Amino acid sequence: MLASIAMIGLTGCGTWSSRDSTSDPVGDSQGNTTPDSIAINGLENKISSGEKTLFDEDPNTQKQMAADAYADGDYDRAVSQWQSSLKLQRNDPETLIYANNARIGNNPSYSIGVPVPIDAEINVAKEILRGAAQAQQQINSSGGIKGKPIKLIVANDSNNPDVAKKLAQNFSENPEILGIVGHFSSNVTLEAAQVYQNKGLVVISPTSSSTAISNVGSYVFRTVSSDCFAGNALAEYLLDQIKVKEVAVLYNSASSYSTSLRDVFKSSLENKNGRVVAEFNFSQPNFDIVDILTQIKQKGAKAIAMFPNSSGMNALETLDKTFLVALINQGELPLLGGDSFYKPRTLQLGRQNVVDMIIAVPWHTKNNNSQFSTMANKLWGGGVNWRTVLAYDATMALGEAMKKEPTRSGIQQTLISPEFSAEGAEKKIEFLPTGDRAAEVELVKVVASDNSSFGYDFVTVASPTSDSAVDACQ
Repeated sequence: MLASIAMIGLTGCGTWSSRDSTSDPVGDSQGNTTPDSIAINGLENKISSGEKTLFDEDPNTQKQMAADAYADGDYDRAVSQWQSSLKLQRNDPETLIYANNARIGNNPSYSIGVPVPIDAEINVAKEILRGAAQAQQQINSSGGIKGKPIKLIVANDSNNPDVAKKLAQNFSENPEILGIVGHFSSNVTLEAAQVYQNKGLVVISPTSSSTAISNVGSYVFRTVSSDCFAGNALAEYLLDQIKVKEVAVLYNSASSYSTSLRDVFKSSLENKNGRVVAEFNFSQPNFDIVDILTQIKQKGAKAIAMFPNSSGMNALETLDKTFLVALINQGELPLLGGDSFYKPRTLQLGRQNVVDMIIAVPWHTKNNNSQFSTMANKLWGGGVNWRTVLAYDATMALGEAMKKEPTRSGIQQTLISPEFSAEGAEKKIEFLPTGDRAAEVELVKVVASDNSSFGYDFVTVASPTSDSAVDACQ
């Protein structure tokens, strides 16, 4: 049974399918980054506004013809070909973005960079781009920002800190780009954010939750909740609802996200008279799955909190280890976890072994009839997950800030103002002085469900975040 779980993979799951050179770029007379400057920086195949496609899977003739037309400046033909491509692949966000860019052509616009992990986390990259594309579609169809549309510049950061830093440098040297929506993982965002901060270019990450991001600087924001909110919420639920004070923690020391969540959870427990009685590091070679439950019990733990990393080369391997722990546990000790569990793989592989597991997530579907959900269904043919929602919110926040003053410094000043707010997918977007979103996290649990193709689903058990958890993170 252990081996069978470890071997199962997931290739796609509908609405949840929730990656050289150091020279500075050279600008043309208008300050735009030219193709030659991109090549000098070693990024010629990683940035596109439509002149090339960055997603190589499922190619179609119309999409390639559209890119060729865009590169030739034949924008009408590009729009026509991309519309044909969308009929074949309705939920392809790259195509919709480039079609919208082609409609702008050479007309004045405001540009936003969107770096995503295309060749490392392709489903994640598409999820983030769907949110940015939906916001672009909504803003442009409503008249743009003071009459100017939004253009999105897509980039592939490969979920690699070094590549992300080069992209950040390239974006920063292009004065046409007024803001960034990205990056995906906390490790990558932390590296790139240093460049954006130093260059005075606002970046809003929709997915990076490490508490370390709060300290980078005043040009760094995020629409996802900090791990501070998730860690405190899980600790409170353990103590107040499960009525357990002693817990074992499993985490990955190689992941900023994992260690961040572990640290907050542990600190919050200790502040409320609970304690972590044992810690196990997934990245250690002596991590022993077979004997794990025995060791946990010997330490006196009455619950297990697991914080596997959400991205990186060993992310799936680490996540699958948690399912083996759940299998061995057989429901004996309560299980808790972070949003790295909020994906179809948990329902497919964890199954009955993770029923009643409590998971902290930044967003969970509430209103399928909202304006956002209606538009998402129209564009993509189905619902979306939290990464799409929060990428939409990040893009909408930049758009709202541009209305006030469409300059880099003006956007930053608007976003840090206590009076700033923007309409998000389902709730207002507001930021704390740290750049963190003033947002709640939600707690969901895994339940058996006849309405899910997996036989299991996530349902809300606790929301909103308590006042004490919010106070602890400000």
